[in-house]
Amino acid sequence: MVLAAVQTAPRRIELREFPRPAVGPDDGLLRIEACGICGSDVETYHGLLGVGALPDAPHFVPGHEPLGIIEEIGERAATRWGVEPGDRVAVEVVVSCRRCPACLTGRYLSCSNRRGAYGVRPVTQEPALWGGFAEYMYLHPDSALHKVRKDLPAGLAVLFNPLGAGVRWATDLGGVRLGTSVLILGPGQRGLASVVAARAAGAGTVIVTGLAKDAAKLALAREFGADHTIVADEESTVDAVRELTGGAGVDVVLELTPVATRPVLDALSAVRHGGRIVLAGLKGKQSVELNTDLVVNKALTVVGAFGVDYAAYDEAIRIIESGRYPLAKMHTRGYSLADAGHAIDALAGDVPGEEAVHVAIMPNSNLPNGSR
Repeated sequence: MVLAAVQTAPRRIELREFPRPAVGPDDGLLRIEACGICGSDVETYHGLLGVGALPDAPHFVPGHEPLGIIEEIGERAATRWGVEPGDRVAVEVVVSCRRCPACLTGRYLSCSNRRGAYGVRPVTQEPALWGGFAEYMYLHPDSALHKVRKDLPAGLAVLFNPLGAGVRWATDLGGVRLGTSVLILGPGQRGLASVVAARAAGAGTVIVTGLAKDAAKLALAREFGADHTIVADEESTVDAVRELTGGAGVDVVLELTPVATRPVLDALSAVRHGGRIVLAGLKGKQSVELNTDLVVNKALTVVGAFGVDYAAYDEAIRIIESGRYPLAKMHTRGYSLADAGHAIDALAGDVPGEEAVHVAIMPNSNLPNGSR
């Protein structure tokens, strides 16, 4: 039997046992080392997003940032993925069909025939273990896997997902290149990852915003390479950016703040004429009053960010394995399966005395009280 943490209702997770999945020639079984928790996990746990927000929401095993060891694998799957038992892999969130026009032209995040995604599928769909909050996770034949060096600490290697987001949002969607000035709104794990990605791409000036309560995260942003940090609830973001750029504004803005709508307007005002804005912070279905004349008159490009693609994950893993950045400092601690709800609350800032940047579930480690 396999032990897993199952979300049964908003803010309620319980431990359950499921039969160990049988592995055929085209699929596999992953022994979970670590599964990162992100902001969308918090919102899903609170019942505000995704499957957690559905009426009569189904029970499911959360966890869409899994890192682990190939425990079993079918012969055809091993050939297709280029892996064998004992290999460490990172698993992508989306399970696309790999056959439709979108998939065949490299746009698999837009697949209209998706097989689903990890961390949200109901346990009623066999073999139930569709998330990383479990001792083992089933690997669907259409999964996308990335090899990761086994000598890296799990808490460092599992940063592949947030860093992949930083790479895609900063460089692929934002176009950050050598000499680019970039403003990153929000110092969460993906904001910090974007600092690293921007620096790795050769950005000229990196500015990060946060709140007064984010002092530790802003300090970490500077350690990762931010040139300037702005405390947005103590000073005007737009005024500060104008002062830092001689009135011109920045080339690129990454808007990564959850729920808050004001930063979207700050992005429009802080970017230069002809600049680029990437929107990645979900607002909980709140509307933002947008002055489209400003978009037109400043000749802006505004891009929505959805997910992370294969190339971005590969680059993120390359950056982690390079050892060029003190990324281990981003990972705050690991938690056992029994502490899954507590771990999500800690990331949300709802646990007094626990300030977390990145946390992970480590189901096969003996971590009754959490550990680095």
